[in-house]
Amino acid sequence: MDTSTLAVQEKKRVALVSIGAAVVLVSLKVFLSVRTGSLGILSEALHSSLDLLAAILTYLSVRISDKPADADHTYGHAKFESVSAFVETALLLMTAVYIIWEAIQRLLFKQSPVYPSLLAIVLLALMIGIDWTRARRISSVAHQYPSEALEADALHFSTDVWSTSVVLFGIIAVWLGQSFNIPWLRFTDPLAALAVAGVIIWVGARMGRRTLEALLDVAPKGLQGRILAAAQKVEGVLGVDRVRLRRAGQRYFVDVTISVPRTTSLEEAHATSDRVERRIAEIVPADVVVHMEPRARSGENFLETIRATAQRRGLAVHELSAHQIDGRLFVELHLEVDERSSLREAHQLATALEQDLLRQAAGAHINIHIEPLGTHIPGGEEMKDLAVRVRDFINNLAAEFHELTDCHDVHVRFVEHKILVSCHCAMDGSLPITQVHDVTAALEDRVKEHFPQIYRLTIHPEPLDET
Repeated sequence: MDTSTLAVQEKKRVALVSIGAAVVLVSLKVFLSVRTGSLGILSEALHSSLDLLAAILTYLSVRISDKPADADHTYGHAKFESVSAFVETALLLMTAVYIIWEAIQRLLFKQSPVYPSLLAIVLLALMIGIDWTRARRISSVAHQYPSEALEADALHFSTDVWSTSVVLFGIIAVWLGQSFNIPWLRFTDPLAALAVAGVIIWVGARMGRRTLEALLDVAPKGLQGRILAAAQKVEGVLGVDRVRLRRAGQRYFVDVTISVPRTTSLEEAHATSDRVERRIAEIVPADVVVHMEPRARSGENFLETIRATAQRRGLAVHELSAHQIDGRLFVELHLEVDERSSLREAHQLATALEQDLLRQAAGAHINIHIEPLGTHIPGGEEMKDLAVRVRDFINNLAAEFHELTDCHDVHVRFVEHKILVSCHCAMDGSLPITQVHDVTAALEDRVKEHFPQIYRLTIHPEPLDET
């Protein structure tokens, strides 16, 4: 059985036990209020009657709130617990108003006889024990499996301990007043009722404020700042533009808008989003939605600007280069277009890209080489004899190119009437990549000069210790 199923069953079980206890307490208090005529016990009977209704609402809310999200409730049903707790608060406050009214009437305008007894005292003490036991049990489950409804129920029954204790004190005082002929002690019963009303109002106000905050999606103090600070530290995040959150039951729903470098690929952006979600989940149990905004990083160079501009138009570019000559910027790049495009269509794409770049670098000279973007994989054949000759030729160049240690893994293929060559060249791993690139370019030129039939040579450089 998984944890979520166990939590639901435990919450339902404790809610049912609460209903059973509430039925017992209401029955005993109604019996005692009729037997003794005590306003304090009557107020407790009314209080417990509402507790019974609250316990029933709690059970129903637990059953409904743990239902999974559906087409009509895309965020789930957990808000029902907050609604249940709000209804319970309203009922508590209505009860308190009635008790205060009746207590004032008995204190100032009318006398109602009270008939205390040892049985009433014993039963009230027993009720205190029942309230204390179930309050502890419900509170334990409410904290173990966070539930607003169960927490509200636990608050009810914990205050019942104090309110019933006050009523017990009032009944004992009235009993002592009648036994030792002390008339003024009869006022302790309505005063006890007022104390119960005060406790109800205090608890109801606390619970009502928390419930209203949940219904109005008030974020816990400081949580938004913690999430924002944590998201800003995630690798790949340039900044956090907005954090919004709301709570439903024990889960939070968090919406985060972050900025990522505009040259970031879709895969990289998704990986950044996953890191943000995991980091927030470490702070609070949440369903996280991350929205990403592309943004130029601070100090972005013009080559990155070119890539970002092409990406925005959905174009693939490579072989980027830029040079400053006599104060003028010269830019060259290769643009890949659909191989089914006509020259006119391809040129229109290149012109649009060029105009975008000129808006960002006015006066620059931009030359765009257009080539087809391959979409199919043709067949071919291996030319093993030529591969051996190419390998030997490159290895013989080691005396001329001291960076070159070894050429291996040479493959020569005849594809669509063209000879294509690829090979691996081992070099010192500490060499700067710019120097390595110059060496591989020179090697390609020498090979194609010696073997003019070769259409393209691709050299893969690798560190000597990884060959």
